[in-house]
Amino acid sequence: MTESDDILREFLVESTEGLDQLERDLLVLEQRPQDPERLASIFRCIHTIKGTSGFLALPRLESVAHVGENVLSRLRDGALRFNREVADTLLALVDALRRMLTAIEATGQEPADDWSHVTDRLSALNGQPKEAPAAPAEPAATESATDPSGHQVSETSIRVDVGLLDKLMTLVGELVLARNQVLQHVTAVESATFAATSQRLDLITTELQEGVMKTRMQPIGNVWSKLPRVVRDLAQACGKQVRLEMEGKDTELDKTLIEAIKDPLTHIVRNSVDHGIEAPAARTAAGKPAEGRLLLRAFHEGGQVIIEIVDDGAGIDPEKVRRVAIARGVVSETQAARMNERELTALLFAPGFSTAEKVTNVSGRGVGMDVVRTNIERIGGTIDLQSVPGSGTTLRIKIPLTLAIIPALVVTTAGDRYAIPQVSLLELVRLDGDQAAKGIEMIHGAPVYRLRGRLLPLVYLNRALGLPEQREAGDAVTVVVLRADDRQFGLVVDGVHDTEEIVVKPLGRGLKGLPVFAGATIMGDGRVSLILDVMGLAQASHVLSSGAREKALADEGFHREEGVSEQQTFLVVSAGPERRAAVPLSAVARLEQFNASEVESSGHRSVVQYRGRIMPLVDVPAWLGLTPTPMENLIHVVVYTRGAQSIGLVVSGIVDIVDQRVTVKDGAARRCTLGAAVIQGRVTDLLDLEALVRDAAPEWLDDKAEAA
Repeated sequence: MTESDDILREFLVESTEGLDQLERDLLVLEQRPQDPERLASIFRCIHTIKGTSGFLALPRLESVAHVGENVLSRLRDGALRFNREVADTLLALVDALRRMLTAIEATGQEPADDWSHVTDRLSALNGQPKEAPAAPAEPAATESATDPSGHQVSETSIRVDVGLLDKLMTLVGELVLARNQVLQHVTAVESATFAATSQRLDLITTELQEGVMKTRMQPIGNVWSKLPRVVRDLAQACGKQVRLEMEGKDTELDKTLIEAIKDPLTHIVRNSVDHGIEAPAARTAAGKPAEGRLLLRAFHEGGQVIIEIVDDGAGIDPEKVRRVAIARGVVSETQAARMNERELTALLFAPGFSTAEKVTNVSGRGVGMDVVRTNIERIGGTIDLQSVPGSGTTLRIKIPLTLAIIPALVVTTAGDRYAIPQVSLLELVRLDGDQAAKGIEMIHGAPVYRLRGRLLPLVYLNRALGLPEQREAGDAVTVVVLRADDRQFGLVVDGVHDTEEIVVKPLGRGLKGLPVFAGATIMGDGRVSLILDVMGLAQASHVLSSGAREKALADEGFHREEGVSEQQTFLVVSAGPERRAAVPLSAVARLEQFNASEVESSGHRSVVQYRGRIMPLVDVPAWLGLTPTPMENLIHVVVYTRGAQSIGLVVSGIVDIVDQRVTVKDGAARRCTLGAAVIQGRVTDLLDLEALVRDAAPEWLDDKAEAA
């Protein structure tokens, strides 16, 4: 490559970066026109492009930039007022210059296109009927290529090819593996010198690893910088008013991940403007401000980067999703009828799904959210969607800080070692023989453990991987409590080793289809261990699809007023067609199912034989004045226990277990309830169990008193 080629490449890089900043400045200037420093910065950028393009013999680029410079000169001198027309014209100039730079980079020559559609608009702002001839450049006497701190930009930054950084990161990964192997032998060699040298190697390797990772880290604001223009143009095209707010622009993550999330983020933002936020008239009719609000928020949490895209639009109508899903053949009518709100919302990520009424250049082709989820999951991230109809939608993305070197917990099962990424680890629980026998229960055929009053689904790693059972009855049980998609489950393993920094190696082509593995690593002894994919493991074991640990919808739209409880765990049940009820999970002893043939009569009461006792049954829907539960096939029973006595509360079905703060309303309007609350976006009766039992089975209270 010749020296002139190097100069041209440097010009293209600097000019592209300058235009990116210029575009951001124009959008800010549109909101705050009286900002002379920002206007001067915009002028300097165009002036630099014009002057350098003349030096590099790029006359077309110089001519277009020159006309734009004239407009900016009038704005800077106060002869022209900054308004929307000026903003639109200058943004068109940015687009034209960017296309010209792209063409020059691709071909080495200026494009032969006609740019009069841009220059004529610029000339009109200058009060000229057509493009003015190029005039001599004004002096740049008071300007200097310095950053705000006063240092020369060339002295404070350097550009490094990303490929070189990737190679350097790979070498550091190999060094980490070598360091781990050396540390394995420290205890076996009785040498103070070797131990001291190993510690020094460990320290230097750790510092080098952190330093190299920092060179790859970039603020997420680099991705967000292009979104204000996307929102502005799309809002204008849709006839909407949208205010974009961004929090946490300085949050850093690996450049590889920055590039991977760029397109998914853009798609989500476009969806929020197109589908989420309503037109001004509709918002006003709903009692909202005419201008919609779109919030982008990023922050670090638990070794991951959390990105939230929040809009205050119309939200997602689950019934509309149900109808569209059936009409498009995504699910059958029978499947759709059994789905709850969260499962219906998850259909938005199904391939080919779209709720758009018609196909436009923005949406309606059924290509989108499924690709977004695939791209996010490809880099080890997760995406979750929560919506409150009428209030808005929140999309929450979790992605790792980097993909190269991660801390992990090493566990064993069936004699093999596996690594679990530490970002998914919550805690470790060890149960001795008696605790395991008493603490592990079966609900609907699935093992669970009651951890601090909350039911924790259990997954046996050896069973999930099809490996032989090596534990014997009475052995202690080790449970690794993991988080997957805001839900928790316990992974039962044979043993736990120490945590260790591991270098992630991709799986071979033949193994990439296995959902429970995220990659492989080389351990300190040189042996290969597989890295578990916590999300894939939870999905393969049906932990996520069971609904037992689904997180409640966010508190968007709920207000702290009299009657608001602290966050509680509720058991939500069906009390008949379109009716829901909830009780605190702490009041529930067990969930049971009985065949209708097991139900007997004693006096005027339905009863069942339960754990050596006769347990009376109370039909909850009937005592709420609703349609009685049909006593046929299987019946669902919530066991409520006080002292040595138990009573079975018959419900139409078990819906979910949720964590949520609730606002109690309509306190005395319904029989045997404490009132009503909105849980998961649905009006739900809060059962008063004491009142229900007192009303439906007063003799049970007497029996309980006698037993006490």
